[in-house]
Amino acid sequence: MLDFLLNLEQSLPLMLEQYGVWIYAILFLVIFAETGSVFCFFLPGDSLLIAIGALCSTTDLVTLHSMGLLLFVAAVLGYTVNYYTGRILGLKYFNEHSRYFKPEYISKTNHYFMKHGGKTILIARFIPFVRSFGPFAAGSGHMKFTTFTLYNIAGGLLWISTLLGVGYMAGNAAFMIADFF
Repeated sequence: MLDFLLNLEQSLPLMLEQYGVWIYAILFLVIFAETGSVFCFFLPGDSLLIAIGALCSTTDLVTLHSMGLLLFVAAVLGYTVNYYTGRILGLKYFNEHSRYFKPEYISKTNHYFMKHGGKTILIARFIPFVRSFGPFAAGSGHMKFTTFTLYNIAGGLLWISTLLGVGYMAGNAAFMIADFF
C-alpha cells in the first residue's frame, strides 16, 4: 500500500481505467491529506500534480479546469485544517511532549511568522517537506488567520495551476511528438 501511495502518479492511467470519475475523489483526498497533515509529508504532491495535468491532456474523462478547481479546494482546505491543528495542538504538544521544542522556540516561531509568515506559506507550497509543516507552524505560531488565508489561497492557486499547467503542456507535447513519428 505504501509503495502504491509513493508511486501514485505512475498509476494514474490504470486508476482512471478502474475507477472512472471516482478518480476525482481519490485525488482530492490525496492532495487534502498531503497538505492537511504533518504526517502525510511523504505523499507525492508535486509529481502527482504534473502527472494529473498530463493525464488531463490525454483523456476526455478528466478535464483540466474541473480537476484544477477541485484540487485547489483540496489544497486550501488541507492547509486550513493543518493550520488549526497547529493552533489547537501546537503549543500544548510542544510544551508537554517534547525535549527538543522549548517554549523559547515557540516564541521565535511567533516572531518569525509575524515578520515572514505570508511569504513562507506561499513558498512552502513548492517545497515538499515544508509544505506539510508550514501551516502547522503558522497555526502554532499564532499567525493571524486572515493573513494566513490570503497567502493560503494565493499559494494554492499558484501551486495547483503551475504544476497542472506544466503537466498539461508536457502531455500535449508528448502526444504531438508521438503523432509525428
